[in-house]
Amino acid sequence: MVYAVDFGTSNTVVVRWNAVTQEAETLALPGLSQKLGDNPPLIPSLIYVEDATLSEVVAGQAVRDRGLDLSSNPRFFRNFKRGIGADIQGFLPDLDGRTVSFEQAGQWFLATVLQQLQATHNDVDSIVFTVPVDSFEAYRNWLTQACYSLNVNEVRLLDEPTAAALGYGLTTQGNILVIDFGGGTLDLSLVRLEGDRQAKTKPVGFLLKWGQRVLEESAQRPKLARVLAKAGQNLGGADIDHWLLEHFAATQGLAVSPLTLRLAERLKIQLSQQLEATEVYFNDETLDSYELHLNRDQFDELLRQHQFFERLDASMTQVLQQAQRQGLTSDEIDAVLLVGGTAQIPAVRTWINQYFPEEKIRAEKPFEAIAQGALQLNRGIEIKDFLYHSYGIRYWDRRNNCHNWHPLIKEGQPYPMPEPVALILGASTENQPSIELVIGELGTETSSTEVYFDGDRLVTRALAGGQTAVKPLNDQGNAKTIAQLTPPGYPGADRIKVLFRVDESRFLRITVEDMLTLRTLINDRPVVQLS
Repeated sequence: MVYAVDFGTSNTVVVRWNAVTQEAETLALPGLSQKLGDNPPLIPSLIYVEDATLSEVVAGQAVRDRGLDLSSNPRFFRNFKRGIGADIQGFLPDLDGRTVSFEQAGQWFLATVLQQLQATHNDVDSIVFTVPVDSFEAYRNWLTQACYSLNVNEVRLLDEPTAAALGYGLTTQGNILVIDFGGGTLDLSLVRLEGDRQAKTKPVGFLLKWGQRVLEESAQRPKLARVLAKAGQNLGGADIDHWLLEHFAATQGLAVSPLTLRLAERLKIQLSQQLEATEVYFNDETLDSYELHLNRDQFDELLRQHQFFERLDASMTQVLQQAQRQGLTSDEIDAVLLVGGTAQIPAVRTWINQYFPEEKIRAEKPFEAIAQGALQLNRGIEIKDFLYHSYGIRYWDRRNNCHNWHPLIKEGQPYPMPEPVALILGASTENQPSIELVIGELGTETSSTEVYFDGDRLVTRALAGGQTAVKPLNDQGNAKTIAQLTPPGYPGADRIKVLFRVDESRFLRITVEDMLTLRTLINDRPVVQLS
């Protein structure tokens, strides 16, 4: 049986295909899921570490049920997805003699979810995970490595907004813009759904792990989902919660704590349904009480103060410009699909109406569309996608007296790549024993953000114009040594050929050939695994 997991910053959704009803169904996992109002079962992306040495944790709704999310305890983690694969500025907690990273917290959380899923469903054979558009290779590699430790035969990856386009169940051809705005990221993706294809095809997706069973070709004639444009940035509901908390701390002297952060989040949710909202806070230790009150106009003004709409405009402009380069105008976009809790904020809906008429907008599946759409990978949907980030090599910029980056594979390149990119390198000194090369993933200037600590909270901010976020992929230990030269190298002669390609899983792979000895030193290895 195929399952899909949408691991989100605020909430996680697990779905499976029901063979009886021939529909996707969202699962409620005992102890992990919550059910509020008309919303589907959601798993809060929370974790509390009881014993780091023994990997004993509490996850999901159980964290809230036990009140473990209301104290400033370093054992409590929330919004940890945002820190995975990021260059964190600040200190990580030392629990039980072990430093706990966000990657470790995320692995514990996913392992708990999968263990509960397998305990209640004994047919978990294949899982599709969804990933943000703006995720760097470090995040995808973390997810890949986490999956290898799970007892699952087959794991695939799919971009979240592309999955959402499929999850809305649109059966006709057309150009679909997905605005996926959740707790931690804003992702926009323009997808063209094309008609039936005549050729047979095997199940598609980015196959990361497989068991012994043979994947049979499907006789079903699938549709094609062609990604035309996409943009993403680290901006979401978690940022708005902190802006609200900072507002009340400055205007009413409200104490900053996990409890008051929860109050700010509840206030935000109320304002999506009504024009005014009130939350009462009472501190049983100091006997202080606060009444938090905000109306929608004040809330919208707070968003403007934080350049919220300018950042939304930047992502929308990026997507529409990519579409225009392919001869597609905004009028030719047939539907706009809203996904994620932050997309339900009225001010966000008003912002979208500046670009598209109301009759094109759909918002009835904000929480389930991504996970349900991911199931379509095993139902004959083929995905054609392109690189959102560039890949390059680091060099010394003599003019500016600093390191800089030269792109080798530029953004927009379809993958998997039909042909590799070749680079010829030689020795720079006499009797040189090895050649080093630092390879990085280059983010776009318009969406570059940095992740850092402000006190004890993890936040993000946009980088200044002209700065590009770069994630070195092999700048650790001896990983940047890509060739040991035997015999040693000498200047004036080409020595090694490096072949770069991007595979179907969007991983950058290299092959290194010694042109003198005709030996292959590295054979088609993912750069993130060089260490």
